[in-house]
Amino acid sequence: MHPDLINCRNCSHVVNDKFCSHCGQPAQVKRVDAHYILHEIQHILHFEKGIFFTVKELLIRPGQNIRTFITENRSRLVKPVIFIIVSSLIYTVISHFFHIEEGYVEFKEVKKTSIGLIFDWVQGHYGYANILMGVCISLWLKLFFRKYSYNFFEILILLCFVMGIGMLIISVFAIVEGLSKISFMKVSGIIVAVYSTWAIAQFFNGKKVASYLKAIIAYSLGMLTFGFMLVFLGVSIDLLIKH
Repeated sequence: MHPDLINCRNCSHVVNDKFCSHCGQPAQVKRVDAHYILHEIQHILHFEKGIFFTVKELLIRPGQNIRTFITENRSRLVKPVIFIIVSSLIYTVISHFFHIEEGYVEFKEVKKTSIGLIFDWVQGHYGYANILMGVCISLWLKLFFRKYSYNFFEILILLCFVMGIGMLIISVFAIVEGLSKISFMKVSGIIVAVYSTWAIAQFFNGKKVASYLKAIIAYSLGMLTFGFMLVFLGVSIDLLIKH
């Protein structure tokens, strides 16, 4: 073997350049220094700019932008799964900081059941819970809008974007509630439902009244399905424990 050749520290492939031709790993890993920190900060700032741009576009033209993301250009908007997880994390931090959800589940006997524990998990993991909720809504949307060519996963992408904006809307109202001590969460829920209905209808066909009716019905049924699944799972676990 040529004395200048080394093996990649990541995949053990022979490297004869600055980067491994097999996995792309640098031949020599640079030390963590000021340049490295600045580079990481630049990545974060770029991501934030992407978030702000995505939020603006989804508030103004949700249907058009999501269709474009699915069929033409996937570099303009933040990746949908990352978007909903970050949006959910923002709400989680805000709600914990202001203790927004303290008192929503007040009955200790409910908290002791598996149902209570499952709903506690949902409140602590909104990112994953919203994706699961999106799956339920997507199934109903696929049924109601079956004449359109979008597959289940493309509709799920739609829900990731829409529900991500929904979490940000709730986050704004959570801040207002935390500062004013006036409950705005029910109002935020109505606004999120209205936005979601409008965005979903715009995605499929915003010119038809039927699109809005189908959107709100599918959205509501998806939410109910998700809630039913959680309750069913909790009851099933309790029955198995008792037996």
